[in-house]
Amino acid sequence: MKIMVSGAGAVLGQAIIKSIKASKLKASIIAVDPSPLAAGLYWVDQHYIVPMANDAEYITKIYEILDIERPDIIMIGTDIELTVFARAGEKIEREYGTKVLVSPENVIEIADDKWLTYKFLKENHLEYPESRLPGEEQALIEKVGFPLIVKPRVGARSVGVTKVNDHKELYAALEIVNNPIIQECVGTDDEEYTAGVVVFDNAAKSSIVMKRDLRDGNTSRACAEPYTEINDYLEKVAVKLGVYGPVNFQFRISGDKVKIFEINARFSGTTHFRTLSNVNEVEMCADYLLNHKEIRQPEIKPIQILRYYEETVIPK
Repeated sequence: MKIMVSGAGAVLGQAIIKSIKASKLKASIIAVDPSPLAAGLYWVDQHYIVPMANDAEYITKIYEILDIERPDIIMIGTDIELTVFARAGEKIEREYGTKVLVSPENVIEIADDKWLTYKFLKENHLEYPESRLPGEEQALIEKVGFPLIVKPRVGARSVGVTKVNDHKELYAALEIVNNPIIQECVGTDDEEYTAGVVVFDNAAKSSIVMKRDLRDGNTSRACAEPYTEINDYLEKVAVKLGVYGPVNFQFRISGDKVKIFEINARFSGTTHFRTLSNVNEVEMCADYLLNHKEIRQPEIKPIQILRYYEETVIPK
């Protein structure tokens, strides 16, 4: 089996590579990244430097690599590449015989834009944080009060996320946050969770929920254990969304309600955390698509995971 992983310099891309290496898959790994100093490039069997994903030459370079390597499957390690591969997926599978593990473009669009995420949840009678766009903030204040959260509609790793406690802070945040959405501040910092669900053939095959602590927008500590009712609910959301393969939900608990504030239509930066908890989503997706091995929900290992820095040394 040959697996190509993009975004080898990103936390997500590196988590995918780690999960492949920790799996029972007998796989060689090809990694790509725009930077020759992406650490993940040096953990694999073969690597290539590619243009940035928003460069018109990016997909051309990907086709060149596919023609040389003919990987069995592509796994995507950054958000910006998702739409590129969703649009090119049919051609890649037809011309190179390579499966592309990516959700449909409309699912990626809903997940990328937090306003569209809110609308999807509301229209499907699911739980959500109350949300408004600029100009509608007073209605939100009257409904839920302060504090509120101001964040970019499209963003990741908590960049630009601001908690505001009054009108002055709200309008100051709206001046500096690009393309903002204003949301109800739900739950508390110690009630934040991240979860992964795997969906194929319009059915949830696996899910895992982890309670987490954040540092600089990334999960720094996580606790894995079965959360049966939450898992059942998130599986329902994932199927309703129309996911293909992996999806990541980030949410807080408010009373007895699971209020999702972010969806990522992909693996997540905590993918290797899940692998350490006995739920290797990367392995199960590859096995399902390439070896036609049915996915069965693994038993979740109850553990606490602490993230730390590690170094990779390469010749100068």
